[in-house]
Amino acid sequence: MRIGFDSEKYVMVQSEHIRKRVDKFGGKLYLEFGGKLFDDNHASRVLPGFKPDSKIEMLMHMKDSVEAIIVVNADDLAKNKMRGDLGISYDMEALRLIDSFRERGMFVESLVMTHYTKQPAAVIFEKRLKALGIKVYKHYPIERYPLDVENIVSDNGYGKNDFVKTSRPLIIVTAPGPGSGKMATCLSQLYHENKKGVSAGYAKFETFPIWNLPIVHPINLAYEAATIDLGDVNMIDPFHLEAYGKMAVNYNRDIEIFPILNSMLEKILGESPYRSPTDMSVNMAGCCITDDDVVSKASRFEVIRRYYSLLKDKKQGTASDEMVARMELLMKNADIDPNERKVIPAVTKRAATLDVPVSGIELEDGTIITGKTSALLGASSAVILNAVKTVAGLDDSILLISPSILEPIQKLKTENLGFKNTKLHVDEMLIALSMSAQTDPTAMAALDKLPKLRGCEMHSSVILSSVDDSILKRLGLNITCEPVFQTNSLYQSQRKM
Repeated sequence: MRIGFDSEKYVMVQSEHIRKRVDKFGGKLYLEFGGKLFDDNHASRVLPGFKPDSKIEMLMHMKDSVEAIIVVNADDLAKNKMRGDLGISYDMEALRLIDSFRERGMFVESLVMTHYTKQPAAVIFEKRLKALGIKVYKHYPIERYPLDVENIVSDNGYGKNDFVKTSRPLIIVTAPGPGSGKMATCLSQLYHENKKGVSAGYAKFETFPIWNLPIVHPINLAYEAATIDLGDVNMIDPFHLEAYGKMAVNYNRDIEIFPILNSMLEKILGESPYRSPTDMSVNMAGCCITDDDVVSKASRFEVIRRYYSLLKDKKQGTASDEMVARMELLMKNADIDPNERKVIPAVTKRAATLDVPVSGIELEDGTIITGKTSALLGASSAVILNAVKTVAGLDDSILLISPSILEPIQKLKTENLGFKNTKLHVDEMLIALSMSAQTDPTAMAALDKLPKLRGCEMHSSVILSSVDDSILKRLGLNITCEPVFQTNSLYQSQRKM
């Protein structure tokens, strides 16, 4: 795939910029990390060349100076809030974050529970964390937050929160998702540090929107599309324009909270080090784009993918008409047509002709491969097999999976597991292909080409089962689907289709 972003430059430039911000505050900085620190697949899709873990790789350059604090909103634990892209709850995501830091040799031993009021789920999670050797700190609701700055920045506000003991110059404050209380945790720490006579500062890391790109740049539009459920809107930072006479892009929530945040910083530190919300940012991603045409096309495709994801959510009852309308307005204003992803019209046309579910993949060279549902394979399984055959230069008529392998799997599904459907899902097909590859060199040649599908555009004429959707994403395919159920059944099983 064409590259439009210099990941190596990003790691070096970004780490150096953060070091300078640490030095600015006398050697200690609380850095609020917005978005995803690990597995930032959105960034890797809109900035081809950006690795999903580029941000953590950047921090690895400062590993000995870095300490992490995980922040979880106790109300989110009570609601069993889920991380949508991974399908795991916030408590499990918090543990995953700790593991991810530790696997890379980075120091983390503290978790802050914000909005803590002894919620039963929070109490249970606290006991589990302590049993695992994780230090748990509690931050409590503050009356009239965030407007009553005098009360917030006092012993009755931040002063009631537990102080997290830290030992490194750079404190990364991250969370399973938005609204966890990262900013409040940073400011609470500043309040306590200041009372102890310790010089410390605050900064914010948000990859998107990219402040030094135009407000209507496709990358920034893709950010709006990704946060349509939060109602985020890109705006020209009026504080930055007034202070410096320069245009900079930020988003509504940061701009709206800045006067209050600035007042808090003034009360804690004596004076605020920032004149605009853009000043607070340390993001250097915009300086590492090498091909604007590549990232613009990738970002337009991301908007389209987000649109189809929203249509699917609406069909399943988890998105509103208003959200869809906002997305359609964004696309209209940016002149983005879903048919720009050529795999979409190819799939819908073939599905209408065959009157069966169809999936399609656009390969790196622009070739579009399709596959249809049959008695043996689901459409997604079929298109994966057809695609690896094409990439491997194999004839379409070649049988990659031996019947001697398929028959026992089908028998197991129907006779032992009670499934009515004998069609192989993607995970089942891949296992069968792997087994065939042990004795068939042709199957091995096809299996070896699976990595070539990473980053390819894929579309389905029906809503995929959660199993197929998960496996296809693990293969690195950029998957979308029409907002159509394959059957009229009210209960849509994970493996029914």
